[in-house]
Amino acid sequence: MNINSNALAEKLQSRDATREPTWVRYTLITISLLFFLSCLSVCKKDRQCSSHFFLRGTSSQILILPLILVFVEAFKQGVGVYAQALVHPDTLSAVKLTLLTAVIAVPLNVVFGVSAAWCVAKFNFRGKSILTTIIDMPFSVSPVIAGLMLVLIFGTQGWFGSWLMDNDIKILYAVPAIVLATIFITVPFVARELIPLMEAQGTEEEEAAIVLGASGWQTFWKVTLPNIKWGLIYGVILCNARAMGEFGAVSVVSGHIRGETNTLPLHVEILYNEYTFSAAFAVSSLLALLAIVTLVLKTWVEIRQEKQNKHNDSTV
Repeated sequence: MNINSNALAEKLQSRDATREPTWVRYTLITISLLFFLSCLSVCKKDRQCSSHFFLRGTSSQILILPLILVFVEAFKQGVGVYAQALVHPDTLSAVKLTLLTAVIAVPLNVVFGVSAAWCVAKFNFRGKSILTTIIDMPFSVSPVIAGLMLVLIFGTQGWFGSWLMDNDIKILYAVPAIVLATIFITVPFVARELIPLMEAQGTEEEEAAIVLGASGWQTFWKVTLPNIKWGLIYGVILCNARAMGEFGAVSVVSGHIRGETNTLPLHVEILYNEYTFSAAFAVSSLLALLAIVTLVLKTWVEIRQEKQNKHNDSTV
C-alpha cells in the first residue's frame, strides 16, 4: 500500500503531471514564431513605428499565450470534468465569497476615491500631502505585509484580540478580515485615476456653478460627476478586477478554511496543491474570463474617454 502511494505521489509530482499535450505546445510555438516573423517583416518596411509595433506585439503575445494554455488545461479532461469542477460546493462558496468581497469593497473605495480626489484636486489645505501619502500607501506596501498588519491588530495577541474574544466578535479568519484586506489593497485605484483628471479640468466650471447659485451637492452631481464619469468607470473596473483577484493579503487573514473563507485565487491554490490540475485550471478560467472582460471594458472606456476629450477640445 505504501509502495503504491509513493509511486502515485512521485507520478503526480513529476513534470509530466502538469505538462500540456504535445500538440498544444507545438501549436503555441508555431503561433509565436509566425507572430515574431510578421513583426520583423513590418519592422523592415517601416522602421519608424517598428519598435512600438514590436513591443506591443510582444506584450500581447505574452498575455495571450498563457491565457490559451489556461483554457486548454481546463478542458483537458473534457467538458464534464470542467463543469463538475465549477459546480462543486467549494467552488460555488469561493465564487460567492469573492463576489461578496467585491460588492462591499468596491463601493466603499468609490466613495473614498471620489472624496479624496475631490479634496486633493479642487482644494488646498493643510495635510494634503498626508492624504496623498495615505492614498499611495498600498502601492508601497506588500499585500502580505498588509495582511500581517491586520493579524497584529485583530489577532489573539494583537491590540484588540482580547477584547474581540471577550465580546465573541470574529474578524480574523472570517469575512470581515478578508473585506478589510481587500479594501486596503484596492484603495488607490479610483482616487489615482480621478486626481489627474480633476486637476486637468480645473475649477472654473465648479466656480461658475456656485456663482450662479448652485449648492455643493448640485455642483458635484450636475458639473463634476459628468466630467469624470468615464474616469470613474475606468477606476471601478480596475478596482473590481484587483478585488476579485487579490491573493497575498487575503491568504494571510483568511485561514484557508475550505468552503468558508476561501476566495477564488485561494481555492485555485488549494486545488493545485492537491494535484487536481483540471479542477484548478477550470476555476482559473473564471479569473481568466474576468481578465478578458476587464480588458474589453478598459479599452471601451478609454475609447469613450478619448472621444469625450476630443469633443471638449472642439467645443473650447
